[in-house]
Amino acid sequence: MGLTGRPGAGLLLRMTRPGFLSITAVGCLLGFSSAATVGCSPSPPIAAAVMLIALLAHAAANVVNDYHDAINGSDDANQGGVFPFTGGSRLIQTGVTTLPGTARVAAGLFAATLLAGLAVALTRDIRLAAIGACGLLLAWSYSAPPLRLMSRGLGEAAVATAWALVVIGSAASVCFAALPPAAAAAPGFGLMLAKILLVNEFPDAVADRTVGKRTLVVRLGPDRARRLDSGLTLAAYALPLLCVAAGWLPAGAIAAWVALPGSIAAARALRHVPASPGAMRSAIVRTIASAHVYGLATAAGLAA
Repeated sequence: MGLTGRPGAGLLLRMTRPGFLSITAVGCLLGFSSAATVGCSPSPPIAAAVMLIALLAHAAANVVNDYHDAINGSDDANQGGVFPFTGGSRLIQTGVTTLPGTARVAAGLFAATLLAGLAVALTRDIRLAAIGACGLLLAWSYSAPPLRLMSRGLGEAAVATAWALVVIGSAASVCFAALPPAAAAAPGFGLMLAKILLVNEFPDAVADRTVGKRTLVVRLGPDRARRLDSGLTLAAYALPLLCVAAGWLPAGAIAAWVALPGSIAAARALRHVPASPGAMRSAIVRTIASAHVYGLATAAGLAA
């Protein structure tokens, strides 16, 4: 877009931060696999439509987050971010895009998500609209006033809920009989997403504190935030065991544990922040990777 005009396809893609969208595709696959446990499978067109809607919603959330972090000054103040993982896309800060242009792109993405979601809900089951509406509300209120959940220490809860809804909504798009296994599989995956946000807040904490963004790392401090990360890890890996023991998920759900070594390595790296150069990047990369492996392994286990 530059400073004026409409964005080209390449710039539009950069604004959505495409490198982070893959975890949403993983959530959709987990939802489809949850449906497979009750004998339902999506048609390829429905599966593609649902995944596209989820990716559009995630892209909209990323762009509106860039807009509001530019408004509140946190991205401008962020000199210690681990790019490209934290601190936003930096497109506004480097003058590649403008605030009004970013707002227009965010509005367009939200509108596209809403229209596509309604089309699928009318085609499949109107109850899907309620799930989608909750997801869009979280995507908006994570960054935008009046709720600004990310600035109130509620970002992790919002993210965990939003990606749990990705799993549940994807399963429900196949058949509503899949809701029980999807609701059992979704929380652990959501917690892994909350861990990504929590770890990403460490390098941004100074800038966030400066502009009044009260993220959990700002509120708790690094030591207690590390303990919270460990608690989220424990809960995320305990949930599949509990769900299998309760009969809510088949034994294949325990495949999520193949991601545990990556989560342990991420926690070890986080303990060395900030003393060890590169530890922060290592913790972030390993946390993101383990969330992907967790979701994919669980999906494979359920499908098998």
